[in-house]
Amino acid sequence: MDKIYLDNAATTPILPEVVDVMSKSMLENFGNPSSTHGFGRKAKAALEEARKNISSYFNVSSSEIIFTSGGTEADNMILKNAVINLGVDTIVTTKIEHHAVLHVIDFLKETYNIKVIYLDIDFKGNINLNNLSNILSNLEGKILVSLMWVNNEVGNLLPIKEVATICKANGVLFHSDTVQAIGHYKLDLQEVSLDFMVASAHKFHGPKGVGFTFVKKGIDLKPMLHGGNQERGVRSSTENLHSILGMEKALSLSYINLDNDMAYIKRLKEYFINKLKKEFEGVEFNGESENLNKSSDTILNVRLPFSHDMLLFSLDLSGVSVSGGSACQSGSNIGSHVLSELLLKPKDQNRSSVRFSFSKLNTFKELDFTINLLKKFK
Repeated sequence: MDKIYLDNAATTPILPEVVDVMSKSMLENFGNPSSTHGFGRKAKAALEEARKNISSYFNVSSSEIIFTSGGTEADNMILKNAVINLGVDTIVTTKIEHHAVLHVIDFLKETYNIKVIYLDIDFKGNINLNNLSNILSNLEGKILVSLMWVNNEVGNLLPIKEVATICKANGVLFHSDTVQAIGHYKLDLQEVSLDFMVASAHKFHGPKGVGFTFVKKGIDLKPMLHGGNQERGVRSSTENLHSILGMEKALSLSYINLDNDMAYIKRLKEYFINKLKKEFEGVEFNGESENLNKSSDTILNVRLPFSHDMLLFSLDLSGVSVSGGSACQSGSNIGSHVLSELLLKPKDQNRSSVRFSFSKLNTFKELDFTINLLKKFK
């Protein structure tokens, strides 16, 4: 069988239609969007059309979409602005956020002496909404809540609408790292009151190195990069037009068949869960990843009933690509900070945990092959 890719939470394969759009732009639309001549105006028109189309999927104004190099830059832009320019002195979050959030918060705490409150989570990784509400109602000063919509390692779904309602009721800013959700779930920002969200194109079959952030109208961010004053003065740097057009194409493709694609991916995940339970007595699932109503259809984090130091490497040698945690930690010996928070029992920590993540390009045949391969490591 051809190589099997089950690490879509790390990145997704770029679609041929996206490559076609980017290739055409590279050949025909090479002008700088900041130039005033015809080539520049053509590039600027394409850029703003892409911005308008992207904004329409979230029911917001095109002026509220800022193009970035991806989710990490966007998280940095928002969190640093919140403290340095918007006067936030308290950030409320959890210890299982992406490092693009947690490491920035650590920096802000050390450099600007802000207060950081880490919400308690249960053994599945869920926050308590009443606890969040009580904490916010008793805080003073300028507050920002930062909670990711879909956890990138265990797939937990945040009840984002409820959290947004609580934040709005308490007059606090709400930032959500939505990188694992955009392109997979619909989000109407007129119904869900977010102040900031972020997206990265390579999570929904677009190119790497490009993304966008939503900044609610009326919130005045300052640039981290100073230079040409692009992106409404928020992000200086000539826009990565070809990748932006590829990102817009990838997002449009995801929305065309979103319901059907996600239903198919959900069937893949459910099938894989059932096969694992049948073939591996004692298999368990980290976070809420087994719960199809509380976790992303794209992510399944499995705690296998055996330990194998070279499991990921052995799977890779056999042609199956998976992850043991966040891809941002690949190549290091640092374990998953998310699993270390959830797996408190030594017996659980000593078992092999594997993150399988699916896309519409995967097949049931691939899952059968993977199950049969895992059986060899019992």
